Amino acid sequence: MQKNLKLNIAGMTCVNCSNAIERAVKKMDGVVEAKVNFANATGEFIVQDESIRPKIEEKIKKLGYEIAKDLGEFEKKRAAHIKNLRNNFISATIFSAIIMWLEMSGNMSEPKAFIMLFLALITLAVCGKDFFIHALAALKNRNFDMNVLVALGTSMAFLYSVFVFLAPNLIPENMRHMYVSGSAMIITFVLLGKYLEERSKAKAGDYLKSLMDMSPKVALVLKPDGQAVETEVANLKIGDIVVVKTGYNIPCDGVIINGGAEIDTSMLTGESLPVYKKMGDEVNAGTVNTNGYLNIKVTKLSSQTLLAQILNLLSDASTKKMPISRFADRVANIFVPTVIVISFVTFLVWIAFTGNATQGVLSAICVLIISCPCALGLATPIAIISSLSLGAKNGILVKNPEVIEIIHTAKYAIFDKTGTLTHGKISVNFTDIDEENLAPIAAIEAKSSHPISKAIVEYAASLDIKILGNESGFENIAGRGVRSLDENQIIVGNEEFLKEFKVEIPNEEKEKILKAQNDGNGVVLASIKGKYVGCISLSDTLKESAKEVIDELKSRDITPVMLTGDNVFTAKNIAGKLGIEQVFAGVMPNEKFEIIQRLQKEARVIFVGDGINDSPSLKQADVGIAMSSGADIAKDAGDIVLIKNDLKSVLQSINLAKHTMKTIKENLFWAFIYNLIFIPVAAGVLYPVFGLVLTPVYGAVAMSFSSVTVVLNSIRLRFKKI
Repeated sequence: MQKNLKLNIAGMTCVNCSNAIERAVKKMDGVVEAKVNFANATGEFIVQDESIRPKIEEKIKKLGYEIAKDLGEFEKKRAAHIKNLRNNFISATIFSAIIMWLEMSGNMSEPKAFIMLFLALITLAVCGKDFFIHALAALKNRNFDMNVLVALGTSMAFLYSVFVFLAPNLIPENMRHMYVSGSAMIITFVLLGKYLEERSKAKAGDYLKSLMDMSPKVALVLKPDGQAVETEVANLKIGDIVVVKTGYNIPCDGVIINGGAEIDTSMLTGESLPVYKKMGDEVNAGTVNTNGYLNIKVTKLSSQTLLAQILNLLSDASTKKMPISRFADRVANIFVPTVIVISFVTFLVWIAFTGNATQGVLSAICVLIISCPCALGLATPIAIISSLSLGAKNGILVKNPEVIEIIHTAKYAIFDKTGTLTHGKISVNFTDIDEENLAPIAAIEAKSSHPISKAIVEYAASLDIKILGNESGFENIAGRGVRSLDENQIIVGNEEFLKEFKVEIPNEEKEKILKAQNDGNGVVLASIKGKYVGCISLSDTLKESAKEVIDELKSRDITPVMLTGDNVFTAKNIAGKLGIEQVFAGVMPNEKFEIIQRLQKEARVIFVGDGINDSPSLKQADVGIAMSSGADIAKDAGDIVLIKNDLKSVLQSINLAKHTMKTIKENLFWAFIYNLIFIPVAAGVLYPVFGLVLTPVYGAVAMSFSSVTVVLNSIRLRFKKI
């Protein structure tokens, strides 16, 4: 059976590094698929069995990268890597400054030249050794990345200088120039660029780290003798009682069994104000008790909490690539070999047209140094990471980043009714069923988790009706109702459902049912042993933001549509209040699916739902948006999960996608335009007209800041209001 391995990989310096790992691992026996993301430094591998894991890790290490066991270790290695870059940059700056001072301080002598070469060698071999190590590993695997360009450019300049120093007589006098300062300065500026880039990348993804930091590592568990004992959160068991004092993070998902407090949920839901929680209310791990004392009964293991789910979703989502990202990767793959060819051609052209070999070498080096595949490789993934962070801060979990590219082009927004447009908190407002018959009906409904079933059970309980359970089976038919499989033949559902079993409904009862439906209420009918026993009228309330969201969608030329299994009267009543013109009532899950397919022939479709029966529709729609309060299956099927259960988050999701796509396009534009303009300039196209040529040092400065520009532009996204 195939396994999915996920590894945190430290030390990648550009998108070609991730591509090189992908290619090398894919060639290994037992590896079915390999996806490596440079921006968030993770690799996802589908393998035949777990035994290949050590071989994959060994292969990655041989390529010059490190493996971190978990996100915590990865963050430590990343921090060490950034610190190392900073130290190398400082050292390279000092050596380069000394070389520059020696170069500018009077005539060149052999001792001075030797010292300059020695310092340049230290700068290249010590401060810039990682570029050469990665370049060597890349070339061994027939991969061409940014490290190859830097290593080629600086080593060419240094070796040429060594040759001039050792054998000046073999070189024409006009070519006896040393470029040690150039090679050292190139390493210095590239180190500065990588340092700024790595810091910015770490900042772009720090929301994930913030979430990890939110979850306490220990909890105070209340023992039967009243003592509170410190226990690791990972060891908490379902049913444990934990104590949470003022100012502490809640360590688990659970139910308050004693006390009350205002809870700050801002990091999980984006809700700015604390919410008061009391006995019986649910709370989530990572939220903060701002002013109270709580005893909480643990209801989920630490690996199953909402916070753990969010972390997993964010981590998984950031490893996925959008179509536009795959296009940028393909361009980056052929970029470096193309630049090497352009560099060689540049040298030949200078020799052929000017006979100036020195300038030919300099321009060839400048082409190698100024080219920047990093900006191309970073343009999309770093924007996606910023986008995921921004969404998560606002209670929007984007599980599938591919939908970011299409959600703002959707023309239909289809809503499930119950639990999506309405609160889904249905209550019974009338029934003509007597208590003798209501008791067995409630007993059957108690076996179902449908909101209507819950409402009937709660109503029966409020009448102090004793609900006796039984072991007989029952059948829950989505969109129809429930029925018992015992001799009582209890059937509760819509009219069609009862008719299926040939239950006669008296005409006078039909008028009563029709009146309740015309009033906008939902009505379910019941029969026992084939005889109609009465109806139950139910009502639900609209969500506060529903009308505003529907109006806003219309103003954006997105047509709202409502699908519901409810009867046409209830559906039209709700749709009328919201101003939804296209309504499909009494539809089964498979019919919802078919309606979505039909509308998809006209335009892209967003579907917003929450129930198990919405799962096929969530999968089929171009963009499936699930409410967090809904069924786990629905959340699994959705591309986006709305943690706050607020319909305004649908609009925010569309806004988020618009901002993200705008940022990606800006990044790609700058990455392409930078290379399109500066590579020809580095080659010397301006020389015939303006006499202008670039030196490799300026090339290094430009290259370093091009990728930093892309990263900073992406980070801007995190501060957008959506």
